[in-house]
Amino acid sequence: MVAAGGEAGRDGRPVEALSAEEARAEWPRLAARVARANRAYHTEDAPEISDAEYDALKRRLAAIEARFPDLAAAGSPTAEVGAAPSDTFAKVRHRVRMLSLENAFEDEEVRDFDDRIRKYLNLNPDAALIYTAEPKIDGLSLSLRYEGGRLVQAATRGDGETGENVTANARTIADIPQDIAGAPEVLEVRGEVYMGHADFAALNERQAEAGDKVFANPRNAAAGSLRQLDATITAARPLRFFAYSWGECSASLAETQMGAVGRLSALGFQTNPLTRRCDGPDALRAAYREIEALRATLGYDIDGVVYKVDDLALQARLGFRSTTPRWAIAHKFPAELAWTRLEAIDIQVGRTGALSPVARLLPVTVGGVVVSNATLHNEDYIAGRDSRGAPIRDGKDIRVGDWVQVYRAGDVIPKVADVDLAKRPEGAQPYDFPTRCPECGSEALREEGDSVRRCTGGMICPAQAVEKLKHFVSRGAFDIEGLGAKQIEMFFRDPSLPIREPADIFTLAERDAANLTKLKNRDGFGEKSVKNLFQAIEDRRKIELRRVIFALGIRHVGESAAGLLATHFGTWEAFETAVSSARIGAGPEWDDLLSIDGVGAVMAASLVNAFHQEAERASIDRLAARLDIQPAVRRGPVESPVAGKTVVFTGTLEKMTRAEAKARAEALGAKVAGSVSARTDLVVAGPGAGSKAKEAERLGVEIIDEDAWLRLIGG
Repeated sequence: MVAAGGEAGRDGRPVEALSAEEARAEWPRLAARVARANRAYHTEDAPEISDAEYDALKRRLAAIEARFPDLAAAGSPTAEVGAAPSDTFAKVRHRVRMLSLENAFEDEEVRDFDDRIRKYLNLNPDAALIYTAEPKIDGLSLSLRYEGGRLVQAATRGDGETGENVTANARTIADIPQDIAGAPEVLEVRGEVYMGHADFAALNERQAEAGDKVFANPRNAAAGSLRQLDATITAARPLRFFAYSWGECSASLAETQMGAVGRLSALGFQTNPLTRRCDGPDALRAAYREIEALRATLGYDIDGVVYKVDDLALQARLGFRSTTPRWAIAHKFPAELAWTRLEAIDIQVGRTGALSPVARLLPVTVGGVVVSNATLHNEDYIAGRDSRGAPIRDGKDIRVGDWVQVYRAGDVIPKVADVDLAKRPEGAQPYDFPTRCPECGSEALREEGDSVRRCTGGMICPAQAVEKLKHFVSRGAFDIEGLGAKQIEMFFRDPSLPIREPADIFTLAERDAANLTKLKNRDGFGEKSVKNLFQAIEDRRKIELRRVIFALGIRHVGESAAGLLATHFGTWEAFETAVSSARIGAGPEWDDLLSIDGVGAVMAASLVNAFHQEAERASIDRLAARLDIQPAVRRGPVESPVAGKTVVFTGTLEKMTRAEAKARAEALGAKVAGSVSARTDLVVAGPGAGSKAKEAERLGVEIIDEDAWLRLIGG
């Protein structure tokens, strides 16, 4: 397994700091990692990463999809439960789906959970709302089906819809009764198969003595033991079972969650004695602290506390999302913390020139993973003070040689949580953050209000150049078959057939023809693959305008923005002329850029800067000369009172959403802008209209209310 921390500068950046193109580049890699972890954990019983890292990956993936909804897809791991059942076992279709739980990591998320429940049920903040709190067992989910009081089937969760038939194995577990008296005619009891610490240690000792597989942790041992083809092997393993829920049930067990768990206990199932009722979020957090304090003494693994609405009628009203119930949440314990020595601080340079500091650590195990690197965010975080010398929130005075506390909770790569000043070596000096790029020597500057220092070298910086080229050939950009990140790195460093800027891609075939050493004769290539590569490149000479704009990799210009710009300007010539003529902060070309809905001053400034930097502009011109850039597809003329007009919506619309109003206006041939300028034809102002309405008045732009707008467009 690769040591954690190798994704610094990519996964390590906060989701809120990602641009759309960065998120789009990260999403497929992150989704694949989550899907792979699902298979390893649920199907193969051989986790590749710790629970904390998995939680972090899935949490980050969900956060990216929440911030960039267009990335979420039906095949996303966030829309799945568990993993597909193994072909080794017969399949069982669950009559009632076995879902996963939403996770919470911070106390405030527990308060948010309570607030969401109350809002959904229309309950006042002071209305009584009882929950249950129970330890979250770290084991394998199992559903037991009883008919007429007899155990007839046992199934794993699988993907939530279909599980694996492990009935014979489940019958060997002493905690699972074969017959129960006084139960409903049909009852599916659900719970967790687990293995105690002492039993786990004894099993591993026997395994080692016999020269057999030694398990990494009790959860792996329990899952591997239950999913044996030979039930006699399962019978020899010390498996336990806690019941805590139910699926199909022909008659109600009780009116409350607590009552139903008590009924399961009376039927002969082991239920967790730490389960208790709690009145509100403060009581839930108190239960969490109490259970957490007992964690080391329980004799089995738990990784959090599960909260559920106690009233089963309210559970029914709350219902389910696609993969989780609304009425329950798992409050996870923080990942393990570890202290280790900071041996060096390295600087990595990304595609946008950002200098990202990475802590090189004396390797240490954190949450089951060996950690040798950790993100240090930026220079202010390391110094503990901003550029003006003022202390910053959560900032640290971090120095090489310090003993630092590392954690992995809630994020993809490790972070430094604290510094032990008592262990600081004598003579340790404050870290001097570089003001020049370590890759190319160019000056590294910080913009006003930006916490990140960036290399100004542009394409002359090898680190930026290779990352920009990778972006250029990415799926949302030119998407050239056979020319991916691996090939880009190879060609970038190739002295005889280099690709140092995008235009070089389109001269590759002619340069190869003039080379004595042909590409087809090199390792990793052949005559057919080279022919296909050259044809793929040739096919991309004719390309859509939006793809070209996105592929340029201009900071703040993501795929969606590239589409907006392409639609607005129509042709490469119009786009290039407008951006080249624009001056930041003034002039009609600048106003025109800002009039595009979705384009703000920051993005517009990035565009203008890119086309006014001599080296970058020359590179863009060389590329454009090699391409046949297709105009953006535009709708035919629309006959309507607002066709061809530029419209701005401001304030609160009361009869339709802003998105609906925008879509309707565009369907009628209008152009919807995000700001008011001299080119604006009409402002639709709802209650709360502020600066945009004032600017319209100043410029003499017509202002109407929502009712007048609806009359104008015909209702």
